[in-house]
Amino acid sequence: MNYEAKMLGRQERLEFAGDETARGSRRWIWIALAVVIVVGVAAFFLMGKSDGAKTAAAQGQSQTQIPTVTISVPGRQTVQTVVTGTGSLAARREMPVGVAGEGGVVTRVLVDAGSWAEKGQVLATVDRSVQVQTAESLAAQIRVAEADAKLAQANLDRAQGLVAGGFVSRADIDQKTATRDQALARVRVAKATLAETQARNHRLDIRAPEAGLVLSRQVEPGQIVSSGSGVLFRMAMNGQMELRTQLAEGDIQKLHVGDGAEVTPVGTSQVFRGQIWQVSPVIDPNTRQGIARIALSYNPALRPGGFASARILAGTLAGVTLPQSAVQSDPQGNYVYILNEKNEAVRRNVTTGEVSEAGVSITSGLSGNERVVQTAGAFLNPGQKVIPNPLKK
Repeated sequence: MNYEAKMLGRQERLEFAGDETARGSRRWIWIALAVVIVVGVAAFFLMGKSDGAKTAAAQGQSQTQIPTVTISVPGRQTVQTVVTGTGSLAARREMPVGVAGEGGVVTRVLVDAGSWAEKGQVLATVDRSVQVQTAESLAAQIRVAEADAKLAQANLDRAQGLVAGGFVSRADIDQKTATRDQALARVRVAKATLAETQARNHRLDIRAPEAGLVLSRQVEPGQIVSSGSGVLFRMAMNGQMELRTQLAEGDIQKLHVGDGAEVTPVGTSQVFRGQIWQVSPVIDPNTRQGIARIALSYNPALRPGGFASARILAGTLAGVTLPQSAVQSDPQGNYVYILNEKNEAVRRNVTTGEVSEAGVSITSGLSGNERVVQTAGAFLNPGQKVIPNPLKK
């Protein structure tokens, strides 16, 4: 009995130990399975993050490859047409002054280059000592002729008083009347001769024909002058100056009489305003140039013979104006890049006009409502996608 009881107890213990071992094995299986699941989930999330990082990196790299360009919508505006040129300053109306009379020895020169002279002002005097004596002699002859005329008139008056008494015949009256008329005629001749001499003497003085600026002086005291001596003084009528600028044939066609201009002499920043008073009616066939003459008011800073630049305002024109960086050119002509609704570069051929400080005027090809690439156009290709950066005004 004891033996059987022992064997039965031992068997029960073995069965309990077997059950505990089985339960422990199953526990480890579930633990291993949980670990595998956790590792798998972690690996899945890690792979997702890696793919996301790669996708973001690819997208960032794609964005960095798209260029950013500055754009603007230029619109339409009024553009001033400006023609520039250079030339020489000169008197608008130059007056050469010489000897008008018979001449003689110059006694005084009363003006110099740069002086202002009024109309009729004496510029130089010529010795007139002989002419003065001649004038005095003629004046004396007038007095003699007047005395003879007075005596003849008195004789005629007395004879006419004696006609009624029969003491003087009618023939004597006619003779005395003729004598009186001859005496009066001699008086008139003497006065006319004196007036002529005085006029000649007056012309001995070299005078200014009109008010103006004395440009040059070619005479000195003691110099003998005559009508063949040539020009003694040069004057600018009323001091008016002009700039004679040579312009290309295309620029000449844009100008009209009355167009305003700004003239800047070399060596100064002072600007003088004038206007075109004459446009050359002909074009030089060799140089293909014409001359525009700009009238300027008198100013001491405007010196004839000097060099100056001109900025001529030749009217206005409504159109599109772009910076020079926006306009490209190739063998096919001038063009710009505009952006379509997909921000893709599209080539647009244009015709350019005036180039000024404001930019390049576009005469055809743009309406002004397009988004025009302002910079970097030389590095773009048609159809290339870009990132627009609006120009801040």
